[in-house]
Amino acid sequence: MSKFSVFLVFFSSLVLGIRAQQSTATMEVLSLPSSPRAAALGGENVSVVDDNAGLALHNPALLYNVSPRTLSFDFMSYASGATMMGAQYVHAFGERHSFTGLARYLSSGSMDETAADGTVIGSFTPKDIMFGAGYSYLLNDYWTGGANLKFVYSHLADFSAFSMAVDVGLNYYNPDKDLSFGIVAKNVGAQIANYNDCTERVPFSLQTGISKAIGHSPVHVNVTAVDLTKWNHRQYYTTNEDGTVKWTTNVLNHFVVGLDYKAPSDLFWLSLGYNFRRAYELKAAGSTAFAGITAGGGIHVKGFSLGLSYARYHRAASSIMVSAAYSF
Repeated sequence: MSKFSVFLVFFSSLVLGIRAQQSTATMEVLSLPSSPRAAALGGENVSVVDDNAGLALHNPALLYNVSPRTLSFDFMSYASGATMMGAQYVHAFGERHSFTGLARYLSSGSMDETAADGTVIGSFTPKDIMFGAGYSYLLNDYWTGGANLKFVYSHLADFSAFSMAVDVGLNYYNPDKDLSFGIVAKNVGAQIANYNDCTERVPFSLQTGISKAIGHSPVHVNVTAVDLTKWNHRQYYTTNEDGTVKWTTNVLNHFVVGLDYKAPSDLFWLSLGYNFRRAYELKAAGSTAFAGITAGGGIHVKGFSLGLSYARYHRAASSIMVSAAYSF
């Protein structure tokens, strides 16, 4: 049996084994984009082939495309008062093996701590700290497989939790056709220690996507399908009194689309995206300005890369993400 067949059997078994795992709004650091490139393409992308370390947290198989000895840093302003920052290092072993070590920190900003009667008795800052490692392997001329192992420490006032999650992904890339396809089982895991005996599940998502050049142009179309094991309309935010969501809306909420322009010299890139679910939920919450729309750009100059993106995750504030990387 070929290495590709072994990896495919393992991936299929993993997905079938965790189909029942559903997510709740916990350990948010596992759900946020880790790269301005992905953030600019709607926040979710598993197929963009680029020399970008952060994309490996969206699909670990994409790690193979990152230059060895790359050190990257990123910072994101999230909701009002909330920020996230991260660091990552990539190294290669031989021609087929790539490895990364990573760390991320999410602070949700200061919140009031109250007593049972509502009296403010102090303040606290919820935070998530994630650290982990990733690995990718070139299976053959077109297919790459990869996996991430992540640990998350969450702190909320006097309570804390500790979780473990794994990503397993595949990427098919045909440079002659300028076509890339990716699939990933993201955040397969569980809480090891929970908040005050209250167990929550990690935000699992089965995702697949494709990136394809328009003819021979440097413009690529990106289509990503997310949360492919979650079709119950009650898992989505709605303002309808009966709690239902139209089936067409439910289907569209699983898709993220984007356009990507990459200069032939790889000197710079520009991206524009649209996240259907985010647009729907922001509009339902009363925020229509730029709902679901994302954008960004970046440059590559002599081993140095800089990226910047815009998105809106909450009605309270817009989000700006910036990253800087250098290949030694």
